[in-house]
Amino acid sequence: MSDEVKVLEAEQKEKELSPAESATIEEMAKAGILYGRKKSKTHPRMKSMIYATRSGMEVLDLAKTLACLIKAGEFLKEVAKKGGGILVIGTMPASQVVVEEFAKKNGLLFVIKRWLGGTLTNFKTINQRIQYYINLKTDKAAGKLEKYTKKEQSDFDKEIARLSGFFSGLESMSVLPQAMVIIDTVEHEIALREAQRLNIPVVGIINTDSNPEEIAYPIPANSNAKTSVSWLLNQLGVKIEEGAKERIVALAQVVVATTSKPATK
Repeated sequence: MSDEVKVLEAEQKEKELSPAESATIEEMAKAGILYGRKKSKTHPRMKSMIYATRSGMEVLDLAKTLACLIKAGEFLKEVAKKGGGILVIGTMPASQVVVEEFAKKNGLLFVIKRWLGGTLTNFKTINQRIQYYINLKTDKAAGKLEKYTKKEQSDFDKEIARLSGFFSGLESMSVLPQAMVIIDTVEHEIALREAQRLNIPVVGIINTDSNPEEIAYPIPANSNAKTSVSWLLNQLGVKIEEGAKERIVALAQVVVATTSKPATK
């Protein structure tokens, strides 16, 4: 067991955390969530989220991270309960696969290759490009591009591949999302600024070099490790699923109430 984990376990006892909280924090430590960046890169606003420094590297206070995670999870649950769209962004190699799996499992929008500037702030134009991409794929699948020359077909294939990098996870985005989940807001600063401009609340899995005050629901964590990002997204996914189920129940109750009303004469 690493020195960092031992330190955190001692802190748990001092804070008198519940057995469930202690067990969760131990899971978080094993997933590597506690590891931040070099102290020299620490954002001044993040200092309150840091427990200690070990060999020049920051160690996050997982009790505080857990509190932030719970708050963010409840927010996403409410968004899902209301049927709001959620967009997840994670283009770094370590997070691409887990972000795509998380998004598809929960029926969310996602970007894992590259964020195209203006995706949100120039939505009308971007939506037209998304429709163009969808139409190209549909035409190819239906064999409608076979009437073109081999070179033209090759050009279409290249265009589909290029647009896929931008839009493969946005095909169902007919309106702006009601919330965003961003893996490392420093890495995705343009996406964050677009969300801020449009007042779209952001849940951010942020490292120690980020400013938590710029984000509605910051989750201080190791944003580089696949195990860390995967564990956190799984927890958020549980809350999103809860919200979606509650929405289904509520809609069913409305239908029952409507159909059971006696006909008026």
